[in-house]
Amino acid sequence: MPAFITFGRILFAVIFIASGANKFLDLGLAADAISNKVIPTLPAAVLPYTTQLEQFAGMELKQIMAIAVAALELIGGILIALNLGARFFALVMVLFVMAATFYFHDFWNLTGADAKAQMVNALKNLSLIGGLFMIAGIGKGPRLDGYGER
Repeated sequence: MPAFITFGRILFAVIFIASGANKFLDLGLAADAISNKVIPTLPAAVLPYTTQLEQFAGMELKQIMAIAVAALELIGGILIALNLGARFFALVMVLFVMAATFYFHDFWNLTGADAKAQMVNALKNLSLIGGLFMIAGIGKGPRLDGYGER
């Protein structure tokens, strides 16, 4: 049974690894999506800090956020696959997937085929959240002695 858990965890993490790698390969596209969906919703109280961050980093906020999101997905996926800090990163990824669902799969603001497509994506993300909670709950899995017994 532990082999199935390990194999399943590795296969599960592939979606985050691939998504993070794809964002790194096309940071412009990821930055534009973030610019259109996330940045306009930032509270006014945060804007002075974002300006300071942009000046410090020497790049626009959308680029900083695209790099951060790509790194989170890639590193979180790899560490979950390798079972290194899997509980912690699974819970971090729950928060990430919740935010991504809210900002990018807002079917409640759409109509027709777009609403249906985004609802499917939101439900897929809900399933991912369920899987992440299972990984957080299992952690490293049951401790076995040398004979495969608990």
